[in-house]
Amino acid sequence: MATRGFTGRPPAASIRERLPPGQYLTDDFPVLQLGPTPRVSTEGWRFTLRHGSRPLASWSWDEFAQLPRTRWGGDIHCVTKWSKFDTAWEGVSFDDILAAAGLEAPTGFLLAESHDDYTTNVPVADLTGGRAMVATLYDGKPIPPDHGGPARLLVPHLYFWKSAKWVKGLRFTERDEAGFWELRGYHMYGDPWREQRFSGD
Repeated sequence: MATRGFTGRPPAASIRERLPPGQYLTDDFPVLQLGPTPRVSTEGWRFTLRHGSRPLASWSWDEFAQLPRTRWGGDIHCVTKWSKFDTAWEGVSFDDILAAAGLEAPTGFLLAESHDDYTTNVPVADLTGGRAMVATLYDGKPIPPDHGGPARLLVPHLYFWKSAKWVKGLRFTERDEAGFWELRGYHMYGDPWREQRFSGD
């Protein structure tokens, strides 16, 4: 049984090795978001790559579903200090999205853009090489709206605010531009193992 504080029996060594500093293990999947949950219909959903304001490629839901599928299983870590082990996701890797678009990343940075106008920045190097996907299934089922369905970015090696919910596109930027939480004091990168929660960390 996991607890939020430091009372009780300490976690086993096998758990401690997987928990970044300052995190606690939960069996739940907490829901955290800015406001009401957007209800995004797959009928009108599109995923678009842009370079600045210029569209590079775009897919409808049915077209996106035809792209190569990738599965990933592992641990996720929220900046609010919970970690969840052994999560299972399926979607389209960033590498396969680029391949389907027939292009190489035009810059080293991008902003993930969501249907609720949320944005977050991620270096391109943290998305390539099988490190990230646009996920459409969680635990073998469509992602529930509260957890970012129908599609969310998944960048599991960074704090989970980087895994933007309700994602509708990725916009390449010429420099590392801050997104919503980064503009409000969160760290520009967000490595859980280095406790990069806030801009001064």
